[in-house]
Amino acid sequence: MSGKVETHEFQAESRQLLQLVVHSIYSNKDVFLRELISNASDALDKLRLESLRDGDLDADTSDPHIALETDPEARTLTVRDNGIGMSREEVKGLIGTIAKSGTAEFVRRLKEANANKDAAASADLIGSFGVGFYSSFMVADKVTLVTRRAGERKGTRWESTGEGTYELEALDEAPQGTSVTLHLKPTDTEDHLYDYTDVNRLRQIVRRHSDFIPWPVRTTVESPAPATSANDAEDGDTTATERTVETLNSMKALWARPQSEITEEEYKEFYKHVSHDWSDPLETIHTRAEGTFEYQAVLFIPSHAPLDLYQQGGRRGVHLYVRRVFIMDDCTSLLPNYLRFVKGVVDAQDLSLNVSREALQQDRQIQLMHRRLVKKILSTVKELRTKDNERYRTFWREFGPAMKEGLLSDTDNRETLLDLASFPSTHDPEQQTSLRDYVSRMKDGQEHVYYLTGESRARLENSPHIEAFRAKGYEVLLLTDPVDEVWVEQVREFDGTPLRSIAKGQVDLDGDADDKDRAEEKQRADDFEPLLARLRDALSDDVKDVRLSSRLTTSPACVVGDAHDITPNLEKMYRAMGQELPPVKRILELNPDHPLVARLKDTHAADAEDPALAETAELLHGMALLAEGGELADPTRFTRLLADRLATTL
Repeated sequence: MSGKVETHEFQAESRQLLQLVVHSIYSNKDVFLRELISNASDALDKLRLESLRDGDLDADTSDPHIALETDPEARTLTVRDNGIGMSREEVKGLIGTIAKSGTAEFVRRLKEANANKDAAASADLIGSFGVGFYSSFMVADKVTLVTRRAGERKGTRWESTGEGTYELEALDEAPQGTSVTLHLKPTDTEDHLYDYTDVNRLRQIVRRHSDFIPWPVRTTVESPAPATSANDAEDGDTTATERTVETLNSMKALWARPQSEITEEEYKEFYKHVSHDWSDPLETIHTRAEGTFEYQAVLFIPSHAPLDLYQQGGRRGVHLYVRRVFIMDDCTSLLPNYLRFVKGVVDAQDLSLNVSREALQQDRQIQLMHRRLVKKILSTVKELRTKDNERYRTFWREFGPAMKEGLLSDTDNRETLLDLASFPSTHDPEQQTSLRDYVSRMKDGQEHVYYLTGESRARLENSPHIEAFRAKGYEVLLLTDPVDEVWVEQVREFDGTPLRSIAKGQVDLDGDADDKDRAEEKQRADDFEPLLARLRDALSDDVKDVRLSSRLTTSPACVVGDAHDITPNLEKMYRAMGQELPPVKRILELNPDHPLVARLKDTHAADAEDPALAETAELLHGMALLAEGGELADPTRFTRLLADRLATTL
């Protein structure tokens, strides 16, 4: 018996996304089968792990396998497994919802790819957003899923035509595991390329895309039955057939094979299996260790960052096996969080099959593997930079912000990470620079690596803080990633050269000034002191000091922090995370060579009681905040003061 059939609607964005998936043209429709087989393989992996952890689990583990069943007359293809299965709630959460995160962005990018007739880009995006199951609708008019979770009695049926709704039905009986039945679209009778009821076609796809799946992928084939009598043999009667079960894949663990025997295409297909990404990896790392403890690993650096790379709870990419037995698909102990984008498999020889995540964190062998794998990945990136700068630039563009997180957490490899990092700078508007190259270009007498943090390169290049540095030819790093605000506070130097923010503390770029020059500077400071004192009083609620600046050449004013103050961006980040901080007062610096500042000095020296000075101070401070991209405390008041002042001058 079955329960009541419920019809549910996809959310508007999901409905739009599904239509794009269904009606877009892809360069290789075969990949839908790889996705379904990979999902089935994952379900079998999870069943084996669950049965190891729970000896009382009521589940059949006697013959784990994946079956492909075809019905040419009904034009259906079913992919069936007897793995862990899904509960009703899991069906609604995993199958009933398209793309748990990033749906709107996926829709936008898929539309762009289709508008540009870029079929390959469209296909790549599906893997990026984790909606591989829905590739079934490229070849099917309707998809029916029947599943029962191991240990439960009732099953669930899910069905959709890909038109924006799906049906859910509770089943009193269902086989353990999951079956996905595709009601295939009609095919061109002159082109059997996409006839997915053809066993020969299925055999070809499985061997190409899923040969390394560790579970047997089986299908039933028909072959002529042997003659049963001498008369049958003489008459040439070949009408009788028999049905046999054929295993389509070799089930050979790719990571256990010698590297010399593995083709580049096999590595690419294996990457797509473990990552569910439809694009090729940027780099492949195949390594093994022998001796006191042994392991084998095939790791991949993707060619693009996944959407959940910077989301809390995003998927990690390394699967842990022990002697080719799957243990877990999200092993956070094998690699640090800043390398969470790395995909692949690690197969250890001497761990317990029943090891828990908590025990892994303390296991000495895991810790040793962790260190060795990190060093191998970092050395691979270093080699990539040396031999193929274009691919390195792709890597850093996609994963640079994540890598810089390691500057905070991985002190053992901090120097290596600093050496690998690239940053935009004022040296070249098109290319990024390494710290080592920056140091090699430092001017004679320069003692610091100068940097400026902010939200965008354009904003930093136009910041008043950078004026004197540009005028004197000093290179400045332009750090725009949110993590830059944090790591520069902890990393004080590179290879013995201190790092210094140009928006903090005093700046002295006139290291070669003689006594006469310094005397003139002191005299000028004395001349401006009455004005500075009155501005300090007027702005006492907003700034901690007002002083003359040596970092400005064209702007009248700027705001800077003390050497150990946090930056406004970092303060904003803390507040966004719900961490309240006491207000941080900054310093207003004035350009004594600017006509506005010089006029203020002369005007207020003549009229020490000018009541308009307080408003002028507000305007100066507001302009300085706006110039660096900051926010005004009271934009309405600032606008009114500016309008009134303009009106009096017209």
